[in-house]
Amino acid sequence: MTVTRRSVLHSSLAAGAALVGSRVAAAQPHPGHGGPAKPPAPGPALPAPPPDGPMKLTQGRRVAGETYTPVVVPNGWTLPFEKKGDAKVFHLVAEPVKHQFAPGLDVEAWGYNGSTPGPLIEAVEGDRVRIYVTNKLPEPTTVHWHGVFLPSGMDGVGGLNQDYILPGRTFKYEFTFTKPGTFMYHPHFDEMTQIALGMVGMIVVHPRKTRPTRPVRDYSLMSHEWKVDIGAARPDPMAMMDFNILTFNSKAFPATEPLVAEVGDLVRIRLGNLGPMDHHPIHLHGYAFEVVETDGGQVPKSARWPETTVLVAVGQTRVVEFVADVPGDWAMHCHMTHHVMNQMGHDAPNLIGADVRGLDDAVGRVVPGYMTMGHTGMGDMMRMGLPRNSISMLGGKGPFDMIDMGGMFTILKVRQQLIGDTDPGWWDNPPGTVADEASEADLARDGIKT
Repeated sequence: MTVTRRSVLHSSLAAGAALVGSRVAAAQPHPGHGGPAKPPAPGPALPAPPPDGPMKLTQGRRVAGETYTPVVVPNGWTLPFEKKGDAKVFHLVAEPVKHQFAPGLDVEAWGYNGSTPGPLIEAVEGDRVRIYVTNKLPEPTTVHWHGVFLPSGMDGVGGLNQDYILPGRTFKYEFTFTKPGTFMYHPHFDEMTQIALGMVGMIVVHPRKTRPTRPVRDYSLMSHEWKVDIGAARPDPMAMMDFNILTFNSKAFPATEPLVAEVGDLVRIRLGNLGPMDHHPIHLHGYAFEVVETDGGQVPKSARWPETTVLVAVGQTRVVEFVADVPGDWAMHCHMTHHVMNQMGHDAPNLIGADVRGLDDAVGRVVPGYMTMGHTGMGDMMRMGLPRNSISMLGGKGPFDMIDMGGMFTILKVRQQLIGDTDPGWWDNPPGTVADEASEADLARDGIKT
């Protein structure tokens, strides 16, 4: 294809439209805990950070009489229950929710109890549970307990296992968690719409007998992808490709809460993916881990091997474990490069290397503030103007400069000692352990010519 002024103008307007606007996307500090909307009573309100102090991190929900280490849901929460006789009673409410992916992008989604993903359901092997589901959506729904072994009539497939839960109705599911593991829940009615709009959640069933040999940090992360057109307030449930918001627990970096651990801790990360379409190779820097569990059950020790990346396909859970033994700030992210970007479109021509001299001035007379996107690369786009309700090219502030990642990206922070439940801040690298610009003496010593 011949690059002409006309073709560059046409493609640049299309590609650059997402970056035109009055709001400047300054580098964001690691944000305070936004969290989901406050769940209805008796659900706990998520902690808010002090106005001028470190960000307070989400903690697991401890239950009197239970011995398991509670799972932490970064940016999320755990569903409370009441003990009634021999059953633990939970209440899920399927409903529209207002949700913020990251500062600057608020949407109208669907979820459970005021949040997407829905709250974690946490129980113990052998627990009898009674889960009430109230439908406050404008259409029917059901709940399928993904990976859980239970009677057929409790499996939640509308029309096959049960009647639909009509708007305004409440259904009761009752069964026993017969095996420990990491599972998920989601609708099995109008799955394309309801899952795409955020109706997903995780389930953790702890073993009845556990003998931890060291302190455990137990985390739950759900990956998800969304398509939100620039300036729109509703995710597009019809999307089958070109998803432009990629999230952990429905948050895009820089809004993702970090994971923290002390040296010597066993770190367990439970990864779940309900789609709607993409698989995610989740990569952790600085560590090798073992996959110890799938949604099918425990992986025998003899069958495990070290990995630094685990593929979590649609409909799967994977649980990885490692011992935190190297302090520092370590990135964890999906390794599909478009999945660590925020709200970029994928229908723009490649302008790398195109001669666009004079184009900005010409277009700027019609569209004030216009800047041609991408002809020298995308790295400097982080500080360009954005339209309303958009986080295109939004990055996050790091200790050296802006972290130009977004989307499905978070940070594991390992320290010798943590103070309380707050973000420990950035790692203070020991002298001589940071890559920096080579000196003339360095170059001369090693015979490097530049």
